[in-house]
Amino acid sequence: MTKGHLAYTSSWLKALLWFGIMIFLTLFVMALWTILPIDHQSTPSLKWFQFIQTCATFFIPPFLVAYLYSPQPVSWLQLDRIPQWSFWIAAIFIMLIALPAINLIADWNSRMSLPEVLKPLEELMRQQEEAAMALTERFLRGKGIEMLLINIGLMALLPAMAEELTFRGVLQRLAAGVESIGGTKLTKRQHISIWGIAIVFSAIHFQFFGFVPRMLLGALFGYMVAWTGSLWIPILMHFTNNAVTVIAYWIIYNNGLNPDTVESFGTGETLWLGIISCVITVAAVYLFWRRSRTISNASSRISGGN
Repeated sequence: MTKGHLAYTSSWLKALLWFGIMIFLTLFVMALWTILPIDHQSTPSLKWFQFIQTCATFFIPPFLVAYLYSPQPVSWLQLDRIPQWSFWIAAIFIMLIALPAINLIADWNSRMSLPEVLKPLEELMRQQEEAAMALTERFLRGKGIEMLLINIGLMALLPAMAEELTFRGVLQRLAAGVESIGGTKLTKRQHISIWGIAIVFSAIHFQFFGFVPRMLLGALFGYMVAWTGSLWIPILMHFTNNAVTVIAYWIIYNNGLNPDTVESFGTGETLWLGIISCVITVAAVYLFWRRSRTISNASSRISGGN
């Protein structure tokens, strides 16, 4: 097929094609991995598997479908627009200032309890949560700058780019049903698409007790690409969030500190910090929206010759 061959097909068909490509590549990688004559349980092997699977599931399919969906695939993925430097700085600031708030919401989420009839399901979800955390901590353990850089690439940069390409670059674009929503007044459908994809984004991680903060982050990333028209801003914010965690755990493990301090920052004795973080984050996001709207209106007046 040629570039943009499927440009005029419906969003539903485009979504089905993306899903088919994603499932095919994921299953292919999993099948290939099982037959490789290696130690599948060693940490280096598991890291390689995560790298390959992330590329197959989230990184490669967006570029393939964008090539088929548009004569300008990079533009379709909203990777061609480079925001002003002030947006980059503001995005990093918002993500850093929001970390205690994220911990506070995550702590509240972890205390949620299902009805008695669903206790077996709750226990299963807690076991999955603990297994996922154990694997993450296993990946994060390691000494030396080389290991830190590997973990930043594998657990911060790659997921940030791959997941944003999939969820905000492809799925949110298809769900919103518009060519560009950067800086404009969002319609009801666009708001629904942002929150709907944020829910899917959180659910696909299969971690119920971190569902709410991850969903809120997904919605924040969704609004950022909607306001700026650029996927680079949510990629930067996603990367910042992941990288801070990777670096924090690296410092903790290399200095014999308690790893629980990372997740408890903004809760318990530092609850006040979590509350302040919530307030400042909301205010900063509002100011970011106002700034993006001002720039968009100014650009519209210039392009209109006023």
